[in-house]
Amino acid sequence: MAATGHIAVIDIGKTNAKVVLVDADDLHEIDVRTMRNIVLHTPPYPHFDVEALWNFITVSLAGLHAAHGIGAISVTAHGASAALIDENGGLAAPVLDYEHPGPEALANEYDAIRPPFEETGSPRLPGGLNLGAQIYWQFKTIPGLFERTRGIFTYPQYWGFRLTGNACNEVSSLGCHTDLWDPYRADYSSMVGALRWTEKFMPIRRADEVLGGISADVAQQTGLPPGTRVYCGIHDSNASLLPYILANDEPFSVISTGTWVIVMTVDGKDVALDPKRDTLVNVSARGQRVPSARFMGGREFERMMQGRTSVFSEDDVDQVLQKNAMLLPSVETSSGPFPGRPMKWSCAPETLSAGERAVVVSFYLAMMTVVCMELTGSRGRVFLEGAMAANSAYGRMLSAASSQDVVCSQGTGTSYGAALLATPHPLSTRNWEMVFDGARSDVMRSYALKWKNG
Repeated sequence: MAATGHIAVIDIGKTNAKVVLVDADDLHEIDVRTMRNIVLHTPPYPHFDVEALWNFITVSLAGLHAAHGIGAISVTAHGASAALIDENGGLAAPVLDYEHPGPEALANEYDAIRPPFEETGSPRLPGGLNLGAQIYWQFKTIPGLFERTRGIFTYPQYWGFRLTGNACNEVSSLGCHTDLWDPYRADYSSMVGALRWTEKFMPIRRADEVLGGISADVAQQTGLPPGTRVYCGIHDSNASLLPYILANDEPFSVISTGTWVIVMTVDGKDVALDPKRDTLVNVSARGQRVPSARFMGGREFERMMQGRTSVFSEDDVDQVLQKNAMLLPSVETSSGPFPGRPMKWSCAPETLSAGERAVVVSFYLAMMTVVCMELTGSRGRVFLEGAMAANSAYGRMLSAASSQDVVCSQGTGTSYGAALLATPHPLSTRNWEMVFDGARSDVMRSYALKWKNG
């Protein structure tokens, strides 16, 4: 059932959380509330402050409803997180921060039981980035947790549970490098059954199903009408992908940029994914297998700029190209297409102006993205979402180095995709506001070739 009125999208990212109000008629953003996603470094391990998030969500819903009105709620959240729920509906254990290295302590033990890449399309990742690894570690190291846990919820669906009291899981989160899902059989992986976890997972529902109405308590806290519909919800990268699946019949790739830069290719070239290079099979909201690759591009950009301005001029671009000033992989060595390879500069970075440094780092991110595109068999048009969509140095190098048109999709992204669960509009081409077509292609392609050989 399509929503009427405004749609409130709860968008829990790894770095920031948002509640975005979207108009159901044309899907433009009306208003937004934002907070930092806080990690508490207290026992038993670093974990997300879900109660601060919950307070933020309810206060934001109340404010947005009072100002504009809310007709429905949709949820999207980052992957690699799950909520373990006890018999009273509370957390049986805190929601682990997936960057915590704790699960590495049982890596050898876990590696002996995890399914092969050929079954799950899920590469072995560090820390808790494989959701199966973190749940295994939690059950093994916290006494009685397995027995106390009555339900395992994928993260977007946990927030739907908080809103409605209704329980479910959903395939785009289950299929996100978790080791828990077999995308070829569209069922839980062999490990889930072997560890007797199957009965603890909630029933699977489609992302665009109505999970239920908000509970009486939530209605009282927020002032929303009792029974306001809440949709099942979706993994955030797959929320970015959904509009293009609905709008395209030809091969394409979507690049979602935030803390992570994630390349997702639909109907691309036939390639053999390399699990050692952080490639994986994502699962779309429709259950499709989507070859994907990723690296922590947003985190890398922040690390390399160290608070400097990211503003640059055309002269800065020219200077970087003339100098062949380069940053080579990898800034974050624990993930991405060049794991374990330390970064290096082709020049002394202190000789670069702030603007030139911003261009060099932008070119680095573009080249890392192109490698991810090649690994996933990208062909056809490329849609660029998120923080890097406004970075012209990134977009132009991306287009020149890949020889593909890059379309910056302004006004779409995770919140837009999550809103589509409640009102399935086709993606309007009015949102395709900028196209990079390989301008300066010769000099940029020369730079790209030197980078690849560097």
